[in-house]
Formats: sequence, C-alpha cells, structure tokens
Amino acid sequence: MPLEVMEHFNIRASNMEATKDFYCDVLGMRVGERPPFDFPGYWIYLGETACVHLITADSNPAMESYIGAKEGTLEGSGAIDHVAFRGSDVGAFVAKAKAHNAEMIHRKVPEFGIHQIFIKDPDGITIELNFRGEDAKNFDPDA
Repeated sequence: MPLEVMEHFNIRASNMEATKDFYCDVLGMRVGERPPFDFPGYWIYLGETACVHLITADSNPAMESYIGAKEGTLEGSGAIDHVAFRGSDVGAFVAKAKAHNAEMIHRKVPEFGIHQIFIKDPDGITIELNFRGEDAKNFDPDA
C-alpha cells in the first residue's frame, strides 16, 4: 500500500490565535471546516486540504484522550527540523511577510533555480518555502 499524499501536520500551539494568524495572514492559508471535537482548535487549509491542524499546548482532558497523549507533555516529535511548502510569486510573498514584520532567511538552491525562504511560526517551527520559475531564479531580496 503506497502513500499517496501528505495530509496534515498538527501543532500544539502555545498561543493558538497567534499561530492561526501567522498561517493565515503571513502564509496566505485560511481557516476552514473542522469536526466538532470536544476541545478547541483550528484546521488551516491550503486550497482544499486542511494541512495544518492547531490545538492548544495547554492540557485539556478531552484533547489528551482523543490524541492519545499523556496529560501535560509536549514530547514526541522534537526531531522534525522543518516543514516545507511550494510557493509562487516570491516578490508578493516577501512583501506580505515584510508587512507582518516576519524575519526571513533567503537561500538559493545551486543549479536548481529555486529560491528558498525560511521563516518561523509563533511556536518556533521553521517553515521552508520553495519558489521556482524565472521570478524566483532572479529574485534579489535586497533589491
């Protein structure tokens, strides 16, 4: 049984509202439909896929029971270094991120024509954004 597509990653956010705002306002995603769980959270959509699930970092018995975690622990996925998305229109993204005072690290992937931007969400999770095409190949973040 082969895998077909990554569906989502879950974040236990220290400030769920700030994290929601980052993914929506800076990265351009949107809050969408979420099942009526007995604990607060958001499903953040990229297109038609709820790829970011947000729950609180605070302990909540209903949430802990559902996700199978031990109450009060955030351990379990610390080895993940970053999450990556493909983007388009690198200039528009950089302008939007600057308008939100987001710190960015820019890199070029040698010989692949990819402009990468690394940005951190409110919980310190590194988000990698990969831009391809002529605008990305020639993009100068200092211009």
